[in-house]
Amino acid sequence: MQTKHHYLDPVALSRLGNLELVARLVVEGFVTGLHKSPYQGFSVEFSEHRQYMPGDEIRHIDWKVFGKSDRYYVKKFEEETNLRVYLVLDASQSMTYQFDGSGISKLQYGCYLAASLTYLMLKQRDSVGLATFDQQIRDYIPPRGVPTHLQAIISILESITAGAETDVATVLHDLAKRIVRRGLVIVISDLLDQPTKVLSALKHFRHRKHEVIVFHLLDSAEKTFPFQGAISFQDLETGQRLVTQADSLKSSYLEQLNRFIRDYQRGCGANMIDYVQINTDTPFDYALSAYLSNRQS
Repeated sequence: MQTKHHYLDPVALSRLGNLELVARLVVEGFVTGLHKSPYQGFSVEFSEHRQYMPGDEIRHIDWKVFGKSDRYYVKKFEEETNLRVYLVLDASQSMTYQFDGSGISKLQYGCYLAASLTYLMLKQRDSVGLATFDQQIRDYIPPRGVPTHLQAIISILESITAGAETDVATVLHDLAKRIVRRGLVIVISDLLDQPTKVLSALKHFRHRKHEVIVFHLLDSAEKTFPFQGAISFQDLETGQRLVTQADSLKSSYLEQLNRFIRDYQRGCGANMIDYVQINTDTPFDYALSAYLSNRQS
């Protein structure tokens, strides 16, 4: 029986304080909030004039312009709007890895991040949805902005179990096709797939005008390779084993890992995607608050 984890930590949320996650790019929506909408309405901030068309309300005619030009023009305004956030959480077997059992797995860490982000986004009156995946999309909750939506997402997070092998690139391409209205896509994963394929899928989101943030989670042992002597490694997703001498493998492993991370850093940077690499031994609220603070500056 799976142990339930209470991913909404009041102490951690208090540390996040009044931080906000504001869209840097134009998003689509209707509710007055923190973000700029591309839709033209008749509220908040003046945008420009356009010629009067049959069906326009007479009260929006700019009579001063009429007096100068003898032509009818209406004012267009740019309204503030809510953001649609799509949390995309990797729930494959590799996300269950933890080195010595004293900390939390990458999957648990990702659940804490997803829960905290859901809380923050609903607090600022934005809409949040959740997708979990391994080789395919497993759970999908469309974005909603009502307070009761928090419990719906937390319920999924607290009942989540790791699935099979991962196919990050294929899943992200599928989601990019499914998500029609542009918004903010937040991917939470260890990204253990071919970087070129994953980056292609992330670019698919950008091509469809979404803003993208990637939280790349790694266990500290995956970053430092603290193993010594004769050792047997097992692939959590395929079950394959490798028996080797850790000392002879360490240098090559760390070189490939650093190249792996650099590929994501460069690929994301080139496509205006926020890339945030996080070690799971860093308290999640500290990692999240540091990112949000840097994003606001």
